[in-house]
Amino acid sequence: MNWLERYRKYYPATGAVTLLLFFWLTFYSVRETEFVLVTQFGRPLYTVSEAGLDAKWFFQTSTYFDKRMRVYNPRPSEFLTRDKKNLVIESYVAWKIQDPKRFVETVGDPIAGEMRLHDIVWSGLSAALGTHDLDSIISTNINTVKANEMLDQLSSDTDKRALAQYGIQVVDVRIKRINLPDQNKQSVYARMRAERERIARQYRAEGEEQALRIRADADRQKEEMLSLAYKDAEKQRGEGDAESTRTYSQAYSRNPRFYKLLRTLEAYKKVFDDKTTAILSSDSELLKVLMRGETAQ
Repeated sequence: MNWLERYRKYYPATGAVTLLLFFWLTFYSVRETEFVLVTQFGRPLYTVSEAGLDAKWFFQTSTYFDKRMRVYNPRPSEFLTRDKKNLVIESYVAWKIQDPKRFVETVGDPIAGEMRLHDIVWSGLSAALGTHDLDSIISTNINTVKANEMLDQLSSDTDKRALAQYGIQVVDVRIKRINLPDQNKQSVYARMRAERERIARQYRAEGEEQALRIRADADRQKEEMLSLAYKDAEKQRGEGDAESTRTYSQAYSRNPRFYKLLRTLEAYKKVFDDKTTAILSSDSELLKVLMRGETAQ
């Protein structure tokens, strides 16, 4: 028995394994979130982006790429504005692979792609900030801030360069944080405090001026009210005095002796108290009143 006959019983299993290997090397599946780049001996041939089962020659290679959007966070970098202000910018880049063939030929993998993106974004952001003053990037007045327009233009320019050179689509470039270099923070804080103190002094001066106007108006209204009240009081006092005089006159005309006695007692009541000592002559009007209860005729 030769060796062929010895291993004849393994032929079906060998054939099955060979067939399975052929199918495994020939067919491949594509997910919804992937690109598949088919290469032959390292040379890109074509890209498959439709999800499903596909086939290639068994000696060809299929390379998978995620076509979903990625976010790259470059390290914070220092930039100079047009008015010579230093800023530390922390940004992010949203990107995805648009042309896998171009991407493989020029970059190779996502890590290297992010390194290329860093160079493009850094140079573009440096050029963009160099044409804008600090007030057009950071300001309390929303009408003077042009940061969004600047970043929209930067995103468009970066996308064109990255797509043409590396097959990368840049979806968006945005700034996450703007900070100041450590050596400049204290001087900036000092200017901010001085500006706030100036505004506070202005507000206090305006408040004091308004308070003076309010007090002056209140004093004027007070004087007017007091004047009107005094006028009304004097009028009523005069009317009361006139009425009192008429009453006294009528009382006197009815009983002159009683009226004279009453007025005399009222006068003495105002003059004397419990500590007063009086020496009266025998013909004193007061003595007559005290002794006989009547006044002299």
